[in-house]
This record gives sequence, structure tokens and C-alpha cells, in this order.
Amino acid sequence: MELKWLEDFVSLAHFMNFTLAADDRNITQSALSRRIRQLEQWVGVPLVDRSTYPVKLTLAGDSFLPKARKSVDMLRALREEAIEAHASAEDVLSFATMSTLVLTFFPAWMEKIEAHGGPFRTRFTEAYSSFSNNVATLFRNECDFLLIYAHDSVPAIRDLCEHDYLTLGSELVIAVSAPSDNGEPLHDVRADGRLVNYLSYRDSSFFAQALPKTVFERKALRLNTVYENAMSAALKAMAVSGHGVAWIPESLAVHELETGQLVRAGDPSFDMEVEIRLYRSYRQRCRQAGQFWKQAEEVGLLADRVILPAA
Repeated sequence: MELKWLEDFVSLAHFMNFTLAADDRNITQSALSRRIRQLEQWVGVPLVDRSTYPVKLTLAGDSFLPKARKSVDMLRALREEAIEAHASAEDVLSFATMSTLVLTFFPAWMEKIEAHGGPFRTRFTEAYSSFSNNVATLFRNECDFLLIYAHDSVPAIRDLCEHDYLTLGSELVIAVSAPSDNGEPLHDVRADGRLVNYLSYRDSSFFAQALPKTVFERKALRLNTVYENAMSAALKAMAVSGHGVAWIPESLAVHELETGQLVRAGDPSFDMEVEIRLYRSYRQRCRQAGQFWKQAEEVGLLADRVILPAA
């Protein structure tokens, strides 16, 4: 048995989609499928039900998942301990952040910061952590920085009021749908009381807390939840497949909007604007944290919306 088989399985259980999990693991879909089957052969029972879309875990897979996660976490911890024996943690900046920002914002932002001095060694504190866990990581001083979307309607953001933060930019969260044959949204949203097939965030996620008060209640939308996932990327994949309407950060849908795989499902009055903020810990672990904060301030003064709104 190989550690990568367990990591593949945990990723697939998170996304419930072979394509997204393969992208997450930086391997081909066929390689991921082969390694999952190797894990199933090692365990001795099927772990994934491939007859449904999206895929789901078998009863054995549900039972195996917590133990797989625990094993992956333990083995990763052992590896990190070995690395830290030869490289001080004081030289690595640790970030708690959101998966979408890892994909859309972090790489280009780091490039700008390092253009002002650097480079910096960085790491993320925990893969697939929930929004509340990311915030708790900052409260426990287990990271140097917290990089998140922010909106005052979310209670956890108000709880962070005593922490220093920088506003790095802002972004629109937009309603998207696959197009119909005539180019119109297959699923559209209007404030007329019609039921909308909704691709929903899980309750613990940031957008699940922000969208109701800023969009749904204001527009009196009637939502029929047909799918749930904490990940914007997973909801985007379901929207592309025509299952319903998803509200996702505009930066995550640039390619799909340009190629026509997605279209806006509603006019701009259904958009939500959120800030991108960087919070810093009271007790920063990395000795370069102060210099990084200074450079982030300089870059933040030049920041603008990640994706400009449509005219």
C-alpha cells in the first residue's frame, strides 16, 4: 500500500468527481482511477460507487474514509517532523486560506509581493479545511496569516475585528449556469417566485453564510437544492454539466465564461461583492512575517478587484 493511494482516495471523497480530484492531485484522470482501484484491491472491497453521477462512496468507503484521513494526517505529520529537524519552521510562512483563493489569487499575489523583495518560503496549514477551521487556526496562533474572503454578514468575520488585516482587493460572486441551445442560461434566476435548481454550499462554508442575507433574502428567491459541496470548484463543475445555478467567484469562472461553457444566470443585481483580506496572527511563527506584512501592505495599495464587473 502506498501513501499516495490514500491521498487520492481522500481527495476523491472530498470532490466526489474524478476530474476535479485528478486536477487536485496533479495526475491524469486515468492514473487516479487506476490508483483508486489498486487501493480497493489492497483493502479487498469496493470503496467507490462509480455507477452514479456524481460518484459516491460505498458503505465500506464511508467506513474507511475517517481511518484513511487519520492515516494520511499521521504520515504527513511524521514527514513534516523529519523535515523540520533539518529546516527551521521559523523560515516558512504559514497560511490558513480558502481553496478558491489558492487557485485564483495566491499565485499572482505572491509574485507581486516577491517583486518587492523576497523570495519567501510558504505553506498552507491544512488541506481542505473548512472556513471555521481556518479562522480557528488564526485564533489559536497556529498560522502566521489568514487569507480569506470577507463580508460583514458572516459572524466569523465580525469575530476577527480585533486582528490587524489588510484589504487586498475585492471580487464579485456571480450566479452561473450552463447555456441552453440558444445561448440563454439553462437555469436562470429572477425575482418572480419561480423555483431555482440550486447548487449549494455546505452550511459550514463562507459563501453558505454570506449569500442568504446578501442575495437570497433580498431577492426572495425560492431555491431547490439539488447538490451540495463546500468547494466552489466542485459547484462550478456541476453547473457546467447543466445541473443548476451556482454562485461562484468570478475569477474561478473566467475560462468557462469565455468559452461559453457557462453564462451568467442572472443580472448584476444578483451578484455579491466580497473583499479579499489578509489577517495576521498575534504571535507570528516565522521570523520573516514582519517583512512579508510590510510588502503585502505595499502591494495592497495597488490592488483592485480581481475581476472587474461587467459594464
